[in-house]
Amino acid sequence: MYPIIALWSHPRSMSTATERVMRERADLTCFHEPFMYDYYINRKVRRMPHFEAEKNHPITYEDVRDMILEKAQSGPVFFKDMSYYVMPHVLEDKAFCDRLTNCFLIRDPIASIPSYFKLDAEVTCDEIGLEAQSRHYDGLCALSDEVPVVIRAEDIRADTSKAIGALWKQIGLPAADHAFEWQDEKPADWKQVAGWHGDVSASKGIRPITPEEVAEQKVAFETMCSAHPNMRVYLDHHMPYYKALGAHALKP
Repeated sequence: MYPIIALWSHPRSMSTATERVMRERADLTCFHEPFMYDYYINRKVRRMPHFEAEKNHPITYEDVRDMILEKAQSGPVFFKDMSYYVMPHVLEDKAFCDRLTNCFLIRDPIASIPSYFKLDAEVTCDEIGLEAQSRHYDGLCALSDEVPVVIRAEDIRADTSKAIGALWKQIGLPAADHAFEWQDEKPADWKQVAGWHGDVSASKGIRPITPEEVAEQKVAFETMCSAHPNMRVYLDHHMPYYKALGAHALKP
């Protein structure tokens, strides 16, 4: 029985870039948001733009879970997913929760919310994702003495090898410095959501964040609010959950 590492994220949190680092390790079988099939196709909560479903991909929560468990019989597994896809019913599946090494990735919603609105102006409050993450984190803590790891996207941007190295150490993965420089070939299963990941698909690694970029993010948020007033409503709703998770964030 091999480990299963779950990175629970929210949209536009730099989770795909973090997933790319995990893929470049080359010692994990990786899945890209497998539970989106249950949320968007099986339960049809809403239609997700820029999503071309793969044929023969399992679509129910139970079938996706079983696919991951089966793959972990022959080697270690990593998957990146959104907490809002699986909450709250994942917490009723304690056996599966107990099989996972749970990690949470967060990004300042002043950056993540406008990034989402650029691609989908019909985004719902639930899809911003931080509330579901926070409730997921709290639920896992109530189920087990094992505390999930929380990591900030800004820390990964500030010093990728240091932040990711601290994450790997925390969850028991060996160092893999080669994973920070990406090869040309993009993961095949990214094609299903290619419209969401243009920048990371064209990149060779995670670029550092600058104070100027942080300032630009705040200006961009205010500018976009005039066209999309819901952005501020969503920010006010999710900011307390972001701060609650941030209080537990790993300090690289």
